[in-house]
Amino acid sequence: MTSSTTPPPVPSDAPGGRGPLRRLRARGRDEAHRTASPLELFFDLCFVVAVAQAGIELVHSVAEGHAGQGILDYAMVFFALWWAWMNFTWFASAYDNDDVLYRVVTLVQIAGVLVLAAGVSRAFEEHDYLVVWLGYAIMRVAMAAQWLRAARAAAGPERTTALRYAGGVLTCQVGWLGLLFLPEGARPWWFLVMALLEMCVPPFAERGHSTSWHPRHIAERYGLFTIIVLGETIAAATVAVKSGIDENDALGELLPLAAGGLLIIFAAWWIYFAVPVHGHLRSNRQAFLWGYGHYLVFASVAAIGAGLEVAVEETVGKAHISTLAASAAVTLPTALYLLTVWALHSRHYKRGITQQLVLPTTALLVICCTFLGHWAVLAAGVVCALSVAAGETLAATRPVVAADPPATSTDTSTG
Repeated sequence: MTSSTTPPPVPSDAPGGRGPLRRLRARGRDEAHRTASPLELFFDLCFVVAVAQAGIELVHSVAEGHAGQGILDYAMVFFALWWAWMNFTWFASAYDNDDVLYRVVTLVQIAGVLVLAAGVSRAFEEHDYLVVWLGYAIMRVAMAAQWLRAARAAAGPERTTALRYAGGVLTCQVGWLGLLFLPEGARPWWFLVMALLEMCVPPFAERGHSTSWHPRHIAERYGLFTIIVLGETIAAATVAVKSGIDENDALGELLPLAAGGLLIIFAAWWIYFAVPVHGHLRSNRQAFLWGYGHYLVFASVAAIGAGLEVAVEETVGKAHISTLAASAAVTLPTALYLLTVWALHSRHYKRGITQQLVLPTTALLVICCTFLGHWAVLAAGVVCALSVAAGETLAATRPVVAADPPATSTDTSTG
């Protein structure tokens, strides 16, 4: 990547003014008290509907003994959801003016994700991606329209950046047509190519000019989406446990599973929010790596919920898989989550080898729990809880780095 200059501070009243339509100008990184808007929260909730659908289909695939194909389908569908969500989030951080047209176009994007959600079952069961492609197209064309609107209000390098985004989004959308016409065996490879091209658009677009995303706002948006996905995970697991008790009178068998699942989810929340990550987001290089890495964070959190459902179905005899496979459906995404959160931001705030090793060691122990039969999930939950306790104890004796540097930095290379 090439280097780029930090965008100059923009007046903090970007969304200000009156009237239903306003110029879509960049907001400032110096804005105080920048928080997620009600529209953004509504956007997140609607996206989780599609995440839940993908999770349900993953449960069915794994429970029927088709874990490999199910994980592949899940990765492809989840990428579409995550990428559309992430693009909207970073655009909104830089340009949200909350006028009527901005709201309408955002609602169109929400409609797109609901269309995508309606096609998830066909994508998993029949490998028919037409409805998924259509829903993704609605979201992406609406996103391109937002960038064109931003380009109209901008000039110079900022205008070039906006036009590059719009052109990249539309070009990639045409490329995704390959999922509809290529042979089934070639589609995973085409997906990989297109996913890489999609992820190249932001670094390419921001060569020479960085958009004025707000570090605190970005960190809050990612944190809120993590919370919402964790909540969906709890809801899905609770429904599965309730069904197992009601239909099979398996309270004794499911109690360890429920307790372990809760400990895992509670620990996942605690670990994610243990450090103020916005202080780490000082340049595009850092921010892009952090933002892209959240594909694994969000996907693994949702997969934990799916894994808990699979474990419940195996316990009551409804899943056609072994206890080892059902345990792995919980422990492996849990370990992936722990390692990813550590790599993305926890390690930047730890001092000393002992603090640094807490989460990687926890991930290894969680994987080892896979082989404990029906006690695997409970053991993994206990390990995660002990990890939180160890982390808090070490932080009390050797505090984590107090990191809240300025949002801008001389290190502005775009990664």
